[in-house]
Amino acid sequence: MIVSHFVPPRITIRENDVDVSDSDDGENVSEGFNTCHRALQTIAKYVPLTPQFLMSVLVEKFPYVNKSERTLQCYVHNVLRISGYIPTLRHDILELVIERVLKVDVSAPRKDIEAAEEAESKETTEEGLFDMDEDGESPERNNVMAHPIAERLDILMIVLFSYVKDICHVNGKLDIGNIKDLYRDLVAIFDKLILPTHGSCHVQYIMFYLSSFKLGIAEAFVEHLWKKLRHPNTPAVIRQAAGNYVGSFLARAKFVPILTVKTCLDLVVSWLHTYIDNQDTGSKAFCDVALHGPFYAACQAVFYVVIFRHKQILDGNLKKGLAFLQSLNFERIVMCQLNPLKVCLPSIVNFFAALTRKYQIAFCDTIIERNRRQVLPVIRSSCGGDSVETCTNPLDSFFPFDPYILKRSKNVISPLYQFWEEACAEDLVEATGATNECKGEEEDDFLKGETPQNEGMIGLMPGSFDSTL
Repeated sequence: MIVSHFVPPRITIRENDVDVSDSDDGENVSEGFNTCHRALQTIAKYVPLTPQFLMSVLVEKFPYVNKSERTLQCYVHNVLRISGYIPTLRHDILELVIERVLKVDVSAPRKDIEAAEEAESKETTEEGLFDMDEDGESPERNNVMAHPIAERLDILMIVLFSYVKDICHVNGKLDIGNIKDLYRDLVAIFDKLILPTHGSCHVQYIMFYLSSFKLGIAEAFVEHLWKKLRHPNTPAVIRQAAGNYVGSFLARAKFVPILTVKTCLDLVVSWLHTYIDNQDTGSKAFCDVALHGPFYAACQAVFYVVIFRHKQILDGNLKKGLAFLQSLNFERIVMCQLNPLKVCLPSIVNFFAALTRKYQIAFCDTIIERNRRQVLPVIRSSCGGDSVETCTNPLDSFFPFDPYILKRSKNVISPLYQFWEEACAEDLVEATGATNECKGEEEDDFLKGETPQNEGMIGLMPGSFDSTL
């Protein structure tokens, strides 16, 4: 009964002789929530078995994702609040919330959100031509997502970010013990729910945000992913996903210092060389995604990080930076029998080739040209009919920390985020001798539209958290 009051009460409004049900969000709703939590605390105090039967009730009463933003926001906020005074339930509560928010995330693909925003923007521009008086009407309206599911997701991500911030800070100061405990809970949930999910765009940023509080946590997260990537008994699909996360995190996390990035590059590249040593004399030393998927994922992660971070590696001391990049011996990696340039995304391969040519670290053009001649651009179905394009993303690559596009919660992530520098792109484009088509259109358009999908292939806590309501 108490849990059923974690959402605003329903009221019936009569519109045009039709009864419409909606959430009542009056002034007393917040006080009503406080009363529920006081009652639940009292029950937990006198009935020690409360945690054992409460969790099933929280799962049962969780609102459907098509409920209003306000209903979902209140329920998630109140459920997370329980973890403050029944700490034994925190892991299960976080797992429940992240599982449900993840479902919302995957049901709003990036391309659908961007299409809805573009359509809305076009509509607003057309309206603006006629409604000259309503120009500065409402800044709040500019923060509303055009895609209804993205709007729910945006509000839920704000609740999650606020919760993480309030747990990690006690009296305005970072609490190392709290951060470590929360990291342990979240990394276990990450392994179980987020890492195996291919289509999520935003929920994984909870790990990104937590890592920004303490360098030790960021390093622990990268090390955790690295262990998964290199462990031979981990399923290949998970190893490849871990490779995507390592590359995307090191490239995009502005709070990770260049020294840590270089250490990680050294580690991954050493593993690549060892892998090549072990394969070169064997019968499997040929290009095959099914056999060497984790190797290719690691190669792509290294190329991606070098593309994003090479300026910082070379800044300050060009000679020392070049010596470091040369010590990685990229020439051997790109020229080995496993041929990673054939499997990695074309956009990454082209940028990496331009960069290595510019600084004379490796020469990839001959191999790229040879690969291009070997791959037929189209295939024809045996059943007849139209030609079908071959898969240009055999690794099924995705970059989990691609630009964050939810309007409100983006304000939390943007200061921590390494955007793609257009000037850097132009330098490399010049080095490639490519046309202007490769140049940037927006603030961060690296790989924009160039990651094709393989369709058809197989406690009562004050502070910012509380104020989100």
